[in-house]
Amino acid sequence: MTPPHPLVTRARRLADDLLAPHAERVDQEGVPASHLEEIKRSGLLGVSAPKEYGGAAAPGAVARETAEILAGACCSTWFVQTQHHTPVQTLAKSETPVRERLLGRLARGELLSGVAYAHLRAYPRIPVRVTRERGGWRFNGTVPWYTGWGLNDVMLLAGVTQADEALFAFTEAREQPGLRASEPMRLAALTAARTVSLELDGFWLPEEAVALRTPYDRWAATDRPKTVNANPAVFGITEAALALLDEETAVPLRARLAKVRDQAYALVDDPTRLGDRLSIRTQAYELMQAATTAAVVTGGGRSLTLTNKAQRLAREGLFLLVQGQTAQSRTAHLKALTI
Repeated sequence: MTPPHPLVTRARRLADDLLAPHAERVDQEGVPASHLEEIKRSGLLGVSAPKEYGGAAAPGAVARETAEILAGACCSTWFVQTQHHTPVQTLAKSETPVRERLLGRLARGELLSGVAYAHLRAYPRIPVRVTRERGGWRFNGTVPWYTGWGLNDVMLLAGVTQADEALFAFTEAREQPGLRASEPMRLAALTAARTVSLELDGFWLPEEAVALRTPYDRWAATDRPKTVNANPAVFGITEAALALLDEETAVPLRARLAKVRDQAYALVDDPTRLGDRLSIRTQAYELMQAATTAAVVTGGGRSLTLTNKAQRLAREGLFLLVQGQTAQSRTAHLKALTI
């Protein structure tokens, strides 16, 4: 038997020793900086980063497995740290000066990055407009969702230029002239991840902060396939819920999990089978809901207490139903629910 990748071993140790034992408290009180410091030290923030910058350049299967482990242990902590991987991947492909300034520090876990770009998927509506001004770019508009406020060191901020380009630039994750954060949102799940909205009123960044500038259609063509894949966190939540069931109930659900997961990961990079990937994504959601519902039913009245693991997992499952959602994935999911 091939031994697990070292990052998988570290993820399991973090999950068992730190994340899972405190998950109910974190759900109610918020992700502590100490959790993120441990993740920084673990090397997990560099799982997909180039080795020459201090990362592990691990296979995609390792990144997916570590995501499952972290999400199943404490979905709030997973959600804060998962934002980090898009900035790393963006910089790894960038040829701009900011790559040399930040990629190594992000890959080694010296800095934690958040992302403010999901609003690009609302195009042709443009929540954040970017205009060129005096050797840099000025951002105006509203970022509806930004996770990890007060926990992240930097953020990758995006908007659309007047030439219909998607522009991504790095800045410090703090209030600055022209950048103001709302109070953290109270959500049905993952309030602990400190999600805010950002108001951008002439917020200016220099040209050297830009990591990517490309025609919107070109960016969307690479982004769209990502949103049709099953999220590894869905499988992590499902696994955690199955652990709360008796064997008679868990066995058939566990068999479905193995099948759906294998199908999802076999298709993850196949550009010719987007429809199949959407179908498997929906099946993964349905299985997660079945597992978390079974966990709530098993727990009975105890499941209604806020300190109960089953109801936490059920609420986290609701969150994952809409996290990263696009019009395409929403339509596919709703169609499946009406069959």
